[in-house]
Amino acid sequence: MTLTQPTAQQAEAILAALWERNYDPLTTELISRLPLGAGSRCLDIGAGAGSMSRWLAGRVPQGSVLAVDVSTDLLDGVHAPGLTVRQGDIEAERFAPGSFDFILARGVFSVLKNPDEMLTRAVQWLAPGGWILVEDFYFMPADDAATPVGRRVVEAYLRVFQAHGADMRFARRVPARLAAEGLTGVDFHLRPLGPGQGEYENELMRRRLELQGQPLVDNGWVSAQDLAEFVATIEEPASRDVTTLLFSVWGQRSSA
Repeated sequence: MTLTQPTAQQAEAILAALWERNYDPLTTELISRLPLGAGSRCLDIGAGAGSMSRWLAGRVPQGSVLAVDVSTDLLDGVHAPGLTVRQGDIEAERFAPGSFDFILARGVFSVLKNPDEMLTRAVQWLAPGGWILVEDFYFMPADDAATPVGRRVVEAYLRVFQAHGADMRFARRVPARLAAEGLTGVDFHLRPLGPGQGEYENELMRRRLELQGQPLVDNGWVSAQDLAEFVATIEEPASRDVTTLLFSVWGQRSSA
C-alpha cells in the first residue's frame, strides 16, 4: 500500500497545529499575568495559524485584535469578535505611535531583515502603559550536540535558518534592548528546547523532520539515514539535549 504524502500546505497546517500545542500554554500563561484591560487594542505580529489571535480576542472582549502575517492561508477559518486578519509584511506597516495596548511577536523578529530596528518600531506603536511580549529563539552551537548524529542534524537545521538570513542570536539581546528602549518591568523566561524536552517538543521536531527534512538531504547537508536515526532516537535519554533556548521577554511602556 502506498501512503499519500501531504501537500506542502497540508504539511504546513500539521506543523502549525503542533507548534501551537507546544508553545501556546506558556504564551497564554505569561499574557495572563499582565494587566490587560477588557478594552485593550492588541497586535499579533506573525499570527501563523491564529490560535493566539483567537485567544487574545477572548481575553479583551471589549477590545480589538489585529493579526498580521505575510501569509494568511492558515488564518482563513479564524474568526472571533473584535478580530481582524490582515495579510502583509510587518516591516512595511506604518502604525501610528500609541496604536496598541499590547503587542505579541512570537518567533518572528529573528527571521526579519532588521530585527533590532523592527523591535524599536514595535515599541513606538505601544500606547503609554502598554505591554509587549517578544518570544524568540536562541540557537545553541551544533558542535555541542549530545550525539554525533545530533550534531549533523542540528548543523543541517541551522544552515536552513542561516540560508534565509535569520539572526540566530537576536533573542538573547531582547531583554537589554527593551530596557534600552525605555520600557519598565522588563523580565524574561527561558525554556530549553530540543530532543527529550517534552512530549510535544519531541513530536514537533519529529514531524518537522519527517515533513520538511528532504531538502536537507537534497542539499547534501545531512543523509537520509541520519534523519531516520535522529527521529528514531529522539526520546532516548542518551539523546536528550538543549539545542535552542526560547526567550520570552516582556516590558511595559511608561505611562508618563
